[in-house]
Amino acid sequence: MVLFPPLSQVEFCAACAAQNETEKGFMVRKPTKPRVRQSFLQGALLLTVGVLLVKIIGALFKVPLSAVITEDGMGYFSTAYSFYNVIFSIATAGFPVAVSRMVSENDSLGRWRDVRRIKSVSRPIFLLTGAVGTGLMVLGAPVYTKAVGNTGALPAMLALAPAVLLCSLAAVYRGYYEGLRDMRPTTVSQVIEALAKLFLGLSGAWFTMEYAGRTYAVNGTVFGRTVEAADAPRVICALGAAAAIFGVSLGAGLSLLYLRLRDRGGDGITAEQLERAPQPQPRRALAKRLVQTSLPIAIGAVAMSISGLIDASFLQTRVAAVLRSRPAPLLSMYAGCIPEENLATPASIPNYLFGCYNMALTLFMLVPSVTQAFGVSALPSVTHAFARGGRDTLRRAMETVLRATCIFALPAGIGLSVLAEPVAVFLYGSRPSTPIIAAALSVMGIAAIFAAVTTPLGSMLQAVGHMELPVMLVLGGLVVKVVLNYILAGIPEVNILGGGISTLISYALVTAAELIALTRLTGLRFHYGATVFKPLLASLVCGAAAFATWRGMVTLTGGSRLDALPAVAAGAAAYTAALMLLRVVRPAQLANLRHFRSSHSGKMA
Repeated sequence: MVLFPPLSQVEFCAACAAQNETEKGFMVRKPTKPRVRQSFLQGALLLTVGVLLVKIIGALFKVPLSAVITEDGMGYFSTAYSFYNVIFSIATAGFPVAVSRMVSENDSLGRWRDVRRIKSVSRPIFLLTGAVGTGLMVLGAPVYTKAVGNTGALPAMLALAPAVLLCSLAAVYRGYYEGLRDMRPTTVSQVIEALAKLFLGLSGAWFTMEYAGRTYAVNGTVFGRTVEAADAPRVICALGAAAAIFGVSLGAGLSLLYLRLRDRGGDGITAEQLERAPQPQPRRALAKRLVQTSLPIAIGAVAMSISGLIDASFLQTRVAAVLRSRPAPLLSMYAGCIPEENLATPASIPNYLFGCYNMALTLFMLVPSVTQAFGVSALPSVTHAFARGGRDTLRRAMETVLRATCIFALPAGIGLSVLAEPVAVFLYGSRPSTPIIAAALSVMGIAAIFAAVTTPLGSMLQAVGHMELPVMLVLGGLVVKVVLNYILAGIPEVNILGGGISTLISYALVTAAELIALTRLTGLRFHYGATVFKPLLASLVCGAAAFATWRGMVTLTGGSRLDALPAVAAGAAAYTAALMLLRVVRPAQLANLRHFRSSHSGKMA
């Protein structure tokens, strides 16, 4: 029996080259079959489906979680995440984008040995930054929780610390395959992470709350620790939040395991392609460029994550100041919405309101998280078009990205705003906090539109070589948000709603600045009528139909938890009809990037 068939001369030379490359450290697997590159639309669709699945799973996690650990527990949960996002951004945020861009650029130019070496160079960098990030999370948690006056969030922050290192290592593989225009590893790994968080985190939180509650009722202790009766509910909620958030760390570990196993199956670069490729750049040069490319992106990502930290800090400390100086307007505004146990302990009210705000923030994040997929898919696509030249091709690529973003973001944001109350009731039920959640969501729905557009626009600026510009613009928006947050959250009649208002204004300014910069730097003129204004008109029709349907349902049912469903269906039907009547999307336009890919893929193979 012949186990290994004889090799042809070409195959033999390719195998020898592969062996040499392995020894040099930039090829670590056997030759694989040629790959099929995904177009922007294909990649964006795949990532969007993945994001929607992740968000649906996330809703199945967070909605019942809010009932299990209550608004107080959600406050601890959100406080931990706000700090984690900053540390994670410092540790890794810029590197996946830098890896994706460098891989895409070298792949477009046929420098496949550089492509392989980029991944091998990035691994130790990600390992180091991830380990440092985990250390910062552990050491900084006690300081931060004391600074914001929310020490109950400490267990959750410590439970989340391992996720920094695990997600850092996973980011190597995600950025690498995104640069190769293969979005499947990213999508599958994110779904695995979300499922693990759902089952492990939710079950862990439920078990912790149940067990701690029973043992306290019997002997007055929580996991062996004697706790005063007034503090017991919040201590139990804090441990429940930590158990839920530990599911996030476990999910990150399972996601990394999948990516490692998937990477062993090959990346589609064949030995023949490696044989024809020029000699790679030195490892030191690639590492230096990787760091230089990632730094401005990382600063921008840190700035965006600091936005959540600003909310976590100001919305709690400023509300606490209001309760000390002028509590009457705030308590009157939320009469009947704050439980008696929190009113009995005023120091717990800021955390309770912050938990309500973050329940609205969860819905707000649905919109930009989906369009982030457009930005991830756009980066290699627009980089490819820019690297190979051609103004018309570049303009069509950019318009396709912007149009796809607007078609999704505009109706979603307007819909969240006009249906804030029924959506909050549908997801969270008619609990005391629902009016607070709905009030915040009505503002944040419009903010979600601008937040959704900024990521793809920033990705396109980076794709055409201006890596630092989105950072500067985001930092400018962050300054605006800091000032407005401090001022507005300190007004008793505004309080936590100041977070939504400041988010809306800051993202609107960043969006306008990015559009102006993209137009001036590329010298391209976009067709805003078909790209932005027609989707906006269709979205207004969508919002009007949804709102009218909801009011009609309230008249018929007297107010039901399910009133949101027919309203959403009516809005979707009206939006689809408006898109068709306005001819917003045409087959020829959707095929632009697909035709671009097919016309060039053969030349690079």
